[in-house]
Amino acid sequence: MHYRSFIRKIELNREHFRAIIYCNLQRQLSQQKCLAELLSVFGKEAPHQVGAPKTAVTQENVDAVRKLIVEDRHLTYREIEASLKISKTSIQKILHEELGVRKLVSRWIPHLLTEEQKAARQKNVYSIVSGDESLIYCYEPKNKRQSAVWVSQGEEKKTKVIRSRNNASSHTAQKTRQYLTEENVELLDHPPYSPDLSPNDFFTFPKIKNRLRGQMFQSPEEAVDAFQIADLDLPANKWNKCFENWLERMQMCINLHGEYFEKQ
Repeated sequence: MHYRSFIRKIELNREHFRAIIYCNLQRQLSQQKCLAELLSVFGKEAPHQVGAPKTAVTQENVDAVRKLIVEDRHLTYREIEASLKISKTSIQKILHEELGVRKLVSRWIPHLLTEEQKAARQKNVYSIVSGDESLIYCYEPKNKRQSAVWVSQGEEKKTKVIRSRNNASSHTAQKTRQYLTEENVELLDHPPYSPDLSPNDFFTFPKIKNRLRGQMFQSPEEAVDAFQIADLDLPANKWNKCFENWLERMQMCINLHGEYFEKQ
């Protein structure tokens, strides 16, 4: 029986062609000769591709991935893949090559910080490390004058809380800022792209989410209640460790001149 006739009696699939290509390469045949042999024997049945290979790395998908990680910087590859129906390989290319981001403390952040962003990280770290309200207000002289109060001799000086928060869109929205201003809550701006300096990102949320993982909630309200209970149940020694670690991270940020560092 002729070789070609014998082969064609077998219903060939992609794995068969891969085996044939592998054998040809082992014979030291070039890619061009491998293709020529396949076409001469199998004709149009041979695997072939016309034009440029299809890719999911399109501007539309790049914009879609960017939108997803801006809305939730904790998204995983699998969640992005499920949402956009594109391969993990394409998602990796979009994230790392097109958008230039990587994950830090389970959040997507830029691969590289600008000099201005590094300076912002260092500046705000100094404010927090000092823990001195007069030094904090040195960076905001206008607010320092407004926050001054008259006290009698021997009267205990009044203290106040400066709330540190990250730069999530919900936190920086005009409506949020207006409410906090009306309530006389002073904010310490969080440096950009710095989850490694945010206790919620490197401590609170991971601790609570680990505890809640695997639980099934029947409503959003039930999930919120469980989160609050888990938050209240965190022991004091854990919080002490959190703030000690926070100070260590601040110092590390200063030592590295604002560069990123791996989580501790």
